[in-house]
Amino acid sequence: MFATNVGGIDRILRIVVGVALILGFFLNTGDSPWRYAYLIGIVPLATGILQTCPLYSIIGLNTCPMKKG
Repeated sequence: MFATNVGGIDRILRIVVGVALILGFFLNTGDSPWRYAYLIGIVPLATGILQTCPLYSIIGLNTCPMKKG
């Protein structure tokens, strides 16, 4: 479906940041409307898990190592 263009450290950082932001949503139990801003963590988490980033595709960036074969 989408070309794999996220790999290595980039992928790990996306997953860690995504999980941290989503965790912040659940730990911030106040009535603040900014609480929902933590849900932006879904984006880096999804791109890290799926190993594809639409923005990287648009600008032509690829952090995956080249496959030999």
